[in-house]
Amino acid sequence: MAPLRNRFCDLETAAHVYDQQIMIPRRRASTSAESFEKRDRSWFVTSQIPTDITVQIQDITFNFHKYPLQSRSGYMSRLNLSSPRSNYEYDVKIDGLPGGPETFELVLKFCYGIPIDLTPTNVASLRCAAEFLEMTEDLEEGNLISKTEAFITFAVVTSWRNSNAVLRSCESLSPWAENLQIIRRCSDSIAWKASRDTTLTEEGDASDEQWWFEDVSTLKINYFVRIMKTIRAKGMADGVIGACIAHYAIKWLPGYEGDGEGRFSHVCMRNELQLSISSGWRQENRGGQNKEERMIIESLVSLLPPQREAVNCRFLLWLLKMAIVYSATPALVSELEMRVGMVLEDATLDDLLIPNFPAFEGGGTATDTSMGGSTLHNVDTIQRIVEYFLMHEQHHQQSPQQQTTANIKVGKLLDGYLAEIATDPDLSPVKFQALADVLPGNARTCDDGLYRALDTYLKSHPSLTDHERRRLCKVMDCQKLSLDACFHAAQNERLPVRTVVQVLFTEQVKMKETMQRESSSKEDFSGRENSWSATKEEVQSLKEEVEKMKDKVEELQQDYSFLHQEYDKLSKGSKSSTRTPVWKKIRNSAFFRRKGDEEEERRTMPSTDRGRPLRRVSIA
Repeated sequence: MAPLRNRFCDLETAAHVYDQQIMIPRRRASTSAESFEKRDRSWFVTSQIPTDITVQIQDITFNFHKYPLQSRSGYMSRLNLSSPRSNYEYDVKIDGLPGGPETFELVLKFCYGIPIDLTPTNVASLRCAAEFLEMTEDLEEGNLISKTEAFITFAVVTSWRNSNAVLRSCESLSPWAENLQIIRRCSDSIAWKASRDTTLTEEGDASDEQWWFEDVSTLKINYFVRIMKTIRAKGMADGVIGACIAHYAIKWLPGYEGDGEGRFSHVCMRNELQLSISSGWRQENRGGQNKEERMIIESLVSLLPPQREAVNCRFLLWLLKMAIVYSATPALVSELEMRVGMVLEDATLDDLLIPNFPAFEGGGTATDTSMGGSTLHNVDTIQRIVEYFLMHEQHHQQSPQQQTTANIKVGKLLDGYLAEIATDPDLSPVKFQALADVLPGNARTCDDGLYRALDTYLKSHPSLTDHERRRLCKVMDCQKLSLDACFHAAQNERLPVRTVVQVLFTEQVKMKETMQRESSSKEDFSGRENSWSATKEEVQSLKEEVEKMKDKVEELQQDYSFLHQEYDKLSKGSKSSTRTPVWKKIRNSAFFRRKGDEEEERRTMPSTDRGRPLRRVSIA
């Protein structure tokens, strides 16, 4: 099917108005004008009859004859022009004429019978000026109102290109263009032509056929809103509406670069953040200098279709960042946060890194002064988004204990976010813990990511008290740590003693489970020994490794009992004892010394003698 634009072009060509001008022919005027010329900031009509009136429009004066304009303008005919000229250099000053001096020049030429060209760029201003000057058919047949109306009816609303051009020219003609229905007629024409593309309406997704996106994105926001509302009323698919809104936002708002699918420049947002902190950029813009951008954002949000699939999560988060940057209303920020929460599982870590602008007031500020400053990232906004996500998931889950794919994705996403913000020196432990605790237990199948974020926070905040460290470590479930994470945590001096004991117990349990799995594998292997044609050496090697695992578990049980005894004795000691001696005694226990000796022995042992050593991978 040929693009709809070609069909519209055929109509315009047939009407002889596509990309052409219509000229109003010369008429016989009662007062002839030999020439019409400009000198400095004044226009003069040269004629055998001297001019008898001077009119000022803004800072331009026009010298001409009274009769040509008075005979065609009810406004001019009512003026008292018989009194002598005052001390001013003009007889009449006209304020508020639509189109200003440029349009009045064309009006004068029309009244003198000089040919003028009606075009999509000047017809709206001429129509409004003719209405202002009351140039009706009652005064003369074929007056300017009827001429311009005919052009709009037959040459503008039938043409996609001309309708867009007229709308752009109406930006400085308010409220005249609105009252004369010029804006409504052009908007309806554009909406009708866009909605007539059945390919877009049926498919409902972005495609090359959506040629009209760029054209409507050249319009000011108030005209764009009007067109989009009309298009939606005509049944356009929500996906197309959302794609067009995203196209407009990307064109008019800064801080975006990408392929048109919602990708934005994270580097640009980081630069804006640095600018905010270093030069007080936000404070300088509190006086309403960003009013236009704020109005665009608020208007676009009001247009967003309610369906969650209408726009993607990345675009919504970028729009949320723009709303915070330009101080949108708290209600609008909350609405965007709620929409992001509905599709949070589709977000990436970079999407969530929303800068915290200190000067932002209300609706999304994340200022945390508990440690003497404001956080680098807008943590409060992310916490509210996660809470909205949980509300949305709870509404759609059949059971509160149900674990969904979205929950798991968001759990991993939040752990990555916690690790990213953990290095912020102004992020309080209360704020960090609140964000880590916001997800339910079934959102994480493994707490390795949470442990990595927690360890990063402890490393970046060495001045935390023992009480704060213990409270923070409560957010982590040691039973959900992998064996590698347990190995790392058991030797982590930043963790509280109680947490280390819990980790050691978990490690013991996991070692026992591993031994049982190996034993089960060995029995299964022995049962199929003949079918697999296994050698006696392989079977013997497996048996020996199982025996080693049994010895390791017994050793861990002994060490765990020792640690429990040591911890009980130390906890019953003097209340004035500090954390450091307690930790040093436990770190100097037989368990840790033996761990170090074994690790050293494994590093120096030839690879052929190592068998299958346990992996110890640092995850922090």
